[in-house]
Amino acid sequence: MRGLLKSLPAGIGAAILGGLMPYPALADAIAGEAKKSAFNLEAVVMFVAFVGFTLVITYWAAKRTKTAKDFYAAGGGITGFQNGLAVAGDYMSAASFLGIAGLVYANGYDGLIYSVGWLVGWPIILFLIAERLRNLGKYTFADVASYRFSQTPIRSLAACGTLATVAFYLIAQMVGAGQLIKLLFGLEYWMAVVIVGALMITYVLFGGMIATTWVQIIKACLLLSGATFMAFMVLYKFGFSPEAIFKKAVEFHPKKLAIMAPGALISDPISAISLGMALMFGTAGLPHILMRFFTVSDAKEARKSVLYATGFIGYFYILTFIIGFGAIVLIMDPSNPIFITSPPLPGDAAFKTTQIIGGNNMAAIHTAHAVGGDLFFGFISAVAFATILAVVSGLTLAGASAVSHDLYASVFFKGRVNERDEIRVSKVATVILGIVAVVLGIAFEKQNVAFMVGLAFVIAASANFPLLMMSMFWGKMTTRGAVCGGWLGLISAVVMLVLGPTVWQSVMGHPQAIFPYANPGLFSITLAFAGIWFFSITDNSEQGARERELFKAQFVRSQTGLGAEGASVH
Repeated sequence: MRGLLKSLPAGIGAAILGGLMPYPALADAIAGEAKKSAFNLEAVVMFVAFVGFTLVITYWAAKRTKTAKDFYAAGGGITGFQNGLAVAGDYMSAASFLGIAGLVYANGYDGLIYSVGWLVGWPIILFLIAERLRNLGKYTFADVASYRFSQTPIRSLAACGTLATVAFYLIAQMVGAGQLIKLLFGLEYWMAVVIVGALMITYVLFGGMIATTWVQIIKACLLLSGATFMAFMVLYKFGFSPEAIFKKAVEFHPKKLAIMAPGALISDPISAISLGMALMFGTAGLPHILMRFFTVSDAKEARKSVLYATGFIGYFYILTFIIGFGAIVLIMDPSNPIFITSPPLPGDAAFKTTQIIGGNNMAAIHTAHAVGGDLFFGFISAVAFATILAVVSGLTLAGASAVSHDLYASVFFKGRVNERDEIRVSKVATVILGIVAVVLGIAFEKQNVAFMVGLAFVIAASANFPLLMMSMFWGKMTTRGAVCGGWLGLISAVVMLVLGPTVWQSVMGHPQAIFPYANPGLFSITLAFAGIWFFSITDNSEQGARERELFKAQFVRSQTGLGAEGASVH
């Protein structure tokens, strides 16, 4: 086991999470090729069992997937509790599990800001989005955004926002999966990426949303149970006294008492506000999350699913906080230095948290071994793989839906297509997306892809979220305002992130960034809303007047659900 731990390289989780961090936190990102570890029998057996079970579910789901509604929205028959678990499973990625625990391990209390930022996005979805989205839409959030506007420009914008978000998110997940599985399972990198790609294509191609939903539910249960056991064992070792854990953590950590105070990760108010806006509004604009609210029967179940998801996700983030502090006291313990790469040991002034084998983001994996031995280490390793598998399946389905439902059916053929053709195009898009994801995952093996998740969140916050919110709540919005503001938000987000320190300095190697902030959310989101407002109020066309009149009917349906899509009967 010790030989396996020694082979882990630095920063695997940072490939998935780092794009959302301020520039200094990117130092732990993937810098090169990882070494293949020894064969991990426990992890492989548990992963094979998970895959076998999910393939049986896919076979069952394939028999129930007959219509477009089945493929895109599981027939609208998922209960609020089931969907809440599935949303949590879709959302609790390896970034949450490895990244947040790693941030807490490295920075203490300050690492909690990321989990809080993500969690705060859920009340926005609960109170402002879920009910109206379910009442107005059919399969994708573009159905809502284009409800009373010209279909072609709005759906094209929404599809571009969806595909951009999905593409960047997917590449980061694939690279993270390949590196993580190469380490924990002893597989070659390309084999790990191909396995992930083949499985996600299988789930979506044959089982559609039904199979994807149950893969996410199973993964959520595994992750929650594993994290619960880890947190319980950490507390058990200290007599269930958080005070004892914190005291020992302050003693071992090189930052001493500073780990109990905020302020280390975010250095200025603009960066803090910008990061918070990206986390909150990005969550509410992720297409694969929004798509899940069409899988329930009505708006009431949509609200229930958000309530359950918020509870599960909040509980999970509390666990990661405990696991992070547990990692400090178990990994930095001078009496048991097997998780540290080399001297000096904890307590020495020169010690750095990055001297943990594998880097900060392997803190949760090492903690699993510390509290549960090789068997639990194998279980958590398999859960980490299952976590990525569930997320990429949801992303692939969202991307395929944007191609088939938004572009093919609504933009190219103006709604004049039958369900069979639309599903066929969606399945072709699934295969193409999967192949592209595998190819890019292999191509980016040695690259720092940390910025890609940051870019995905900023695009979701700057293009998808303003478009969706303004279309549902502002009656004076017009097609011209939506298109101009949406593209303004999307383009500005990409340009500012590329010119900022995350990409311009960290990835491209320039000495100084042109745009000074690592996260451009404050600026790009503001530009999007301002653009929608300005170009709408200055639109005096007849079409704009008609679209303003249509808001009354849209508002009634959004509040009452009259005319909303119902569940399929099987």
